[in-house]
Amino acid sequence: MDEWVDFSAVKGAVSLEVVLRHYQVPGLRRRRDQLEGCCPIHRGERDDSFRASLSKNVFHCFACQAHGNVLDLVAAMEKCSIREAACRLQQWFGIAVSSAPARPEPWGAGKPELVRENKGCNPPLHFALTGVDHAHPYLQQRGIDRATAAEFGMGFYGEPGLMSGRIVIPIRNPSSEIVAYAGRALDGRSPKYKLPAGFRKAWELFNIQRAAATSSQTVIVVEGYFDCVRVHQAGFPFVVALMGSSLSASQERVLAERFERVFLMLDGDAAGRAASRVISTRLSEKCSVALVNVPEGAAGSAVAHGHPRFDPRGDTRKSNRQRRIADLQRAGLICS
Repeated sequence: MDEWVDFSAVKGAVSLEVVLRHYQVPGLRRRRDQLEGCCPIHRGERDDSFRASLSKNVFHCFACQAHGNVLDLVAAMEKCSIREAACRLQQWFGIAVSSAPARPEPWGAGKPELVRENKGCNPPLHFALTGVDHAHPYLQQRGIDRATAAEFGMGFYGEPGLMSGRIVIPIRNPSSEIVAYAGRALDGRSPKYKLPAGFRKAWELFNIQRAAATSSQTVIVVEGYFDCVRVHQAGFPFVVALMGSSLSASQERVLAERFERVFLMLDGDAAGRAASRVISTRLSEKCSVALVNVPEGAAGSAVAHGHPRFDPRGDTRKSNRQRRIADLQRAGLICS
């Protein structure tokens, strides 16, 4: 039986630019988000007949009329089928592909399974990036040790592809399936955080699969990926990230259905504090909410690392609940 191939996943993992570089196509010129040059398929002499859109990941030759996506390009260059082209791309660029998708499992016995609407679900990827460096110096600069980076699957990705030269961060759904990779630039290029086309952040909570797997009815909510990883590393696995400072309806529903108490620990800047007030008002109608006082200009994760009295786990131990909350209030870490 032939190996199952996810064509969409392969197209999303490899860009036309790196494939053209793989073929060492000479004379290509970049104009904004487009490459122009001689057509590598019919090997014409006109240096303006071939156009490749880097934003759309498609190409067109105005001379031989060849056009399509990265799979079509490889199929034309190799004179093979689309399936063979996908398999070659997997081999060339180290794309590890999983088996055919199975029905997602519920969150766990005794825990409510959240039904994900067809229109509000990022499809899972059926590949995983290989060759990720979990010990890159940038991670150490952000306070993340190698073991934690390996646990999250994050690290520097130096292979050809859409995320080449970035710190890649797998984003998983509640069933622990990878639905996207976020790529953090290290050289000041734009965008700072790159996400695949079509991915909707509003439909996911970063690290929800770990937070939901704990016995805690409390969840810590932070803004960014690195904040979330650092809070987890500090000993609080029941933490999720909004991947921004706004709360979507889908994220609100997940938090309210899965957890009884929410600790909002957004950044200590004006945007984070304004967002905390809005989110607190919305969530307080559905669950208990506490605002963590994050120092001016600091990231939320600084509190978990820097204050010995920060321990919201007390909320899960009913006999100590009031004492722990009072401790946090006296320490000035939460607002009553």
